[in-house]
Amino acid sequence: MATTTKDQLSRTIVLPSWPFRIISLVPSETELLVDLGLEEYIVGVTKFCVHPNHLRQSKEIVGGTKNISLEKIKALKPNIILCNKEENTKDIVFSLEKEYEVHVSNVKNIVDVLHLIEQYKNLFNCKEKASKIATNIKSELANFQKFIQNKPKVSVLYFIWKNPWMLAGKDTFINSLLAINNFSNLSNTQERYPTITSEEIKQTTAQIILLSSEPFPFSNKHISEIKKLNISSKVILVDGEYFSWYGSRLQAAFTYFKELHLNLNTK
Repeated sequence: MATTTKDQLSRTIVLPSWPFRIISLVPSETELLVDLGLEEYIVGVTKFCVHPNHLRQSKEIVGGTKNISLEKIKALKPNIILCNKEENTKDIVFSLEKEYEVHVSNVKNIVDVLHLIEQYKNLFNCKEKASKIATNIKSELANFQKFIQNKPKVSVLYFIWKNPWMLAGKDTFINSLLAINNFSNLSNTQERYPTITSEEIKQTTAQIILLSSEPFPFSNKHISEIKKLNISSKVILVDGEYFSWYGSRLQAAFTYFKELHLNLNTK
């Protein structure tokens, strides 16, 4: 009798048989798989799976996160495919689950990250490494919370896109990490990724505007562009991977956040 489990949407899936043949359609989950010691079992990834950087040379690229090649996936004969509610479309999940076991993650905060690592531990029988990563994340988070606890709240807007300008809003993983950083997200009462006009940017009361390195690759020229709107906010670039990649990258994220705050205090 097949052994079943639940994914983060409480969908029932059958545990994959050994040897695993995994396709990951989520960059941060691909990195997590490698850190769990599962690289040899990955057969397919997306073009956005950039960590570790050699992976796209050694694994089949099956498309992006929003568009995939069903022919390439079929040829790889996976026994499990990893998706994410936000990063992959419903159509992708529906089309894949007709033929394959599909695990869908749904990550909005650190608790969800730890839950996902626990699920992968059981799915792929990697107890030791999964437990170590989870312990490291908890320890790093606890240390950072001590570091940040007496620091004042700072109002921010977190930009993820241009043309149109787009922000990270409520109910997002980014928003949860902003809160951990004592950043008061002025768009956290709006939809998940609200747009904002240049006129609204001019009127913002945000103390700091954070321009993320992804998914839009903001750079210094965009700092100048926003400053031309005659705002009083400080405008800085931030590494979007530390704010939006969940999984094993969180082990290093809190060190980055400490450095970010220290730099804010010295500028």
